[in-house]
Amino acid sequence: MHMPQMCGLKLSVQGALCSASVRPVRRVVVLTEKSEKAPDRSHNERIDPRRRTPRPQASLEELRSMTHALIVDDDVDSASTLKALIMAEHCTVAVVHNLRDARRQIALQQPELVLLDLQLPDGNGMDLFAEPELLANSEVVLITGHASLETSIQALRLGAADYLVKPINLRQLQGVLSRVTKPALLKAEVETLTAQVSASGHFGALWGRAPSMLRLYEQIARVALTSVTVFITGESGSGKEVVAQTVHDLSRRRKQPFLAVNCGAISPNLIESEIFGHEKGSFTGADRQHLGFFERASGGTLFLDEITEMPMELQVKLLRVLETGCFMRVGSTQMQAADVRVLAATNRRPEQAVATGKLREDLLYRLNVFPIELPPLRERLSDVGLLAQHFLNAFGVQEGQAKHFTSAALDRLLQYRWPGNVRELRNAVQRAYVMAAGDVIDPQWLPQPSPLTEPTSGAQATAMPSAARRTASASDDAFEQESVTLSIGTSLATAERTLILATLRHHHHQKERTAAALGISLKTLYNRLKEYAADGLDHAAH
Repeated sequence: MHMPQMCGLKLSVQGALCSASVRPVRRVVVLTEKSEKAPDRSHNERIDPRRRTPRPQASLEELRSMTHALIVDDDVDSASTLKALIMAEHCTVAVVHNLRDARRQIALQQPELVLLDLQLPDGNGMDLFAEPELLANSEVVLITGHASLETSIQALRLGAADYLVKPINLRQLQGVLSRVTKPALLKAEVETLTAQVSASGHFGALWGRAPSMLRLYEQIARVALTSVTVFITGESGSGKEVVAQTVHDLSRRRKQPFLAVNCGAISPNLIESEIFGHEKGSFTGADRQHLGFFERASGGTLFLDEITEMPMELQVKLLRVLETGCFMRVGSTQMQAADVRVLAATNRRPEQAVATGKLREDLLYRLNVFPIELPPLRERLSDVGLLAQHFLNAFGVQEGQAKHFTSAALDRLLQYRWPGNVRELRNAVQRAYVMAAGDVIDPQWLPQPSPLTEPTSGAQATAMPSAARRTASASDDAFEQESVTLSIGTSLATAERTLILATLRHHHHQKERTAAALGISLKTLYNRLKEYAADGLDHAAH
């Protein structure tokens, strides 16, 4: 099925959904970048390459250092246009029109980049992936006028680095060329990190040797080398942003910006302007043009944390950007192309977020191409000692004084359930470091196992004193008996406020535990409490 024409390169795999029928071009044309005085025509401006000023002939040494690209496209006019575009970026180019000639050309001269059409006279372009040794040292970018979600996902999972839809935009082609990296180099880097996990205990900025973490590292290693959208789920404080940063650091976009945005920390009145930017005079107080996150992250990765906190009306616009690869600044009528990889995260269960009206179902489908779920720290307690020692070493370097845990302190860390996950562990280690008078940290300044956090089953439960277990049981019963009663017809906003304030009161105004119990981020909790205070509705919390 053909879909509407797309104004530029897809943002992620979803952006490849829109396609345009390939129309024969009677003359070779290329795209040009806009000048300062001309209107923005970056998406459809074309000039005749024959009018370009001839470039001096490159020396043999320069030719050897140039990126070599192979175009595999049965459309002669389209291939010629693409060749002119790539040569203008100081690359050498070979052109073939079928799979048989492609195999011969690759054997003759291994290209750094293969621009591969899907529909060819002697087969499907993805047939080349069946010969992994053929493309072992080449980065593959698919080009087609017949894109679909199924083919794009399949191609990216087979190892394609990116996906372009005809007509191809110059700026985004330049982005692809700037990110060309031999797959063998990327794979070698990932393999090195993976091999070091058993010895060092970490994979990039992620720490842990638990089986669930090893599976996580494998997922990151696979998806980082592609351009697909990643949807990260996990409890507050479990390390979703660190996962997103690791994906970026191992990707071809590593040299470009990584921009992390907490959707729950931005005022609903400003979030559209912050994400898409605005024009001067577009609203009261807009005294100058403002570049949004999509433009500031151009060429790199945009991480949208707490995506379920984004207003529903803005989720519609985000969905449109993911589908078309284009957006408009607030107050503008000019479309902008976005060359950004989008990663998203939430601390809610995606299906529950859809059911409660926090997340659009169609947006979930667009984001959830490659889901990654982080395990909570309580499910990998074997990593607590490793993480605690890592944080302690970091604080020692930062403060200029090394300290160490006693065995009793490490045992105390294992007895706690860490509702705030890795973030809470880091804060606890920092607090203990500050409070320890000497260079030894004992259990005195570490969290006490509480009724809501202590382990109550297995070896961990039997290791606790019987008096503590009795106290925990009595407190748990008391907690279970507490409830919040709501009348039918109560608005969602009122129900949410009532539950948040009741949970805060139950946890004696400990905001970190309250946020963990509610399954929301600490920033989101602070924002809600600030709203209630502004409305004069926070009396129930006191």
